[in-house]
Amino acid sequence: MDFSFTEEQERLRARMREFFQSEWVQGIVRELEAGEEQYDAHHPELYLEMGRRGWLALQWPEEYGGQGLSQIEMSIFVEETALNRVPGSVWGLSVGIFGNSLRHIGNQEQRRKYLPGIASGETLACLLYTEPNAGSDLSALETKAAEDGDHFVVNGTKIFTSIGHIAQYGLLAARTDSSLPKHQGISLFIVPMDSPGITVSPMWHMGDGRVNEVHLEDVVLQREHLVGEKNRGWRLLNQALATERTSIGMAARGRRVFKDIVSYVKENGLENDPVIRKKVGRMAVEVEVARLLSWRVVALQVMGEIPDVEASMGKYYSSEAVNRIANFGMELMGLEGLLKRGSPGASMEGRMERAYRTMPFLRIGAGTSEIMKMIIAYRGLQVHK
Repeated sequence: MDFSFTEEQERLRARMREFFQSEWVQGIVRELEAGEEQYDAHHPELYLEMGRRGWLALQWPEEYGGQGLSQIEMSIFVEETALNRVPGSVWGLSVGIFGNSLRHIGNQEQRRKYLPGIASGETLACLLYTEPNAGSDLSALETKAAEDGDHFVVNGTKIFTSIGHIAQYGLLAARTDSSLPKHQGISLFIVPMDSPGITVSPMWHMGDGRVNEVHLEDVVLQREHLVGEKNRGWRLLNQALATERTSIGMAARGRRVFKDIVSYVKENGLENDPVIRKKVGRMAVEVEVARLLSWRVVALQVMGEIPDVEASMGKYYSSEAVNRIANFGMELMGLEGLLKRGSPGASMEGRMERAYRTMPFLRIGAGTSEIMKMIIAYRGLQVHK
């Protein structure tokens, strides 16, 4: 088993690291971290620069704005952004899910129309999946897209929509046939977010980020906005997510917080405390396990497999591990860890306090830990009800 990268991949990583650690980028990072929306922060100029460098969609074919590389190179990009504190939620939604979904299940016209803008960073996209009564069980969604001649009329409400207030498009899951079982009768649509009838309202969460409630009232979508076959959206969205889902960025965020903890231990002369040494050692193991589980998913993707169960394993372990790391950091620092950025005496510019508040979101977003365990049990271990 070979865990090494090729020389060209290492050179790519080095170029990315040099850029992300430059004073210009780190100045932007500090600016974003000082703001009120750090978790979902977006800096258009930085994002467009990454697009100009061809990094946003490295694994896409050149005709769609990519470089024709593999998931390995794309994952190197994701890992380096997370390690260098560059916010990644805009990329994760626009490229990671919206763009990759169209690449896998969209038609040729949709790919040519939307993917180049996504790859360049000029086009942003959100997900219109979760509803007030349909979160972990997305198949219970109630938003309806009623067919009316050559178009569909959409009515419903979506919640927890990250970047919905700045995105030009959304990928919508809606019910197109209520007579079918709940896992059937669902279709996917591309939604222009400036369509008449769409209202976007802010929802703030404890991790310094904005999500949104999106209300759709009599929104008209043409048939060209339908992604894939009508009433087969459930299978298509699961196929797209399973094909592209990794936890590379999440595991890297855990490594980043862990490095802060190690620095704090050394700076405060705590490295000889046997209890702290034991806990730091355990955290080091968890960080490495999370990284290896995540790269295992990438390796399977490169071999052409759909790592549904393996992706759930990586997501579950990584999200739980980063929360344990943040909790340990807060326990280690005590009351000092509660100090926010800008407070007198705040260590590490208040990053531990912010990590403690933001990490719980990772257990929920992109599938809760409970759902991940169900997938592992049912699909991986064949444990059925």
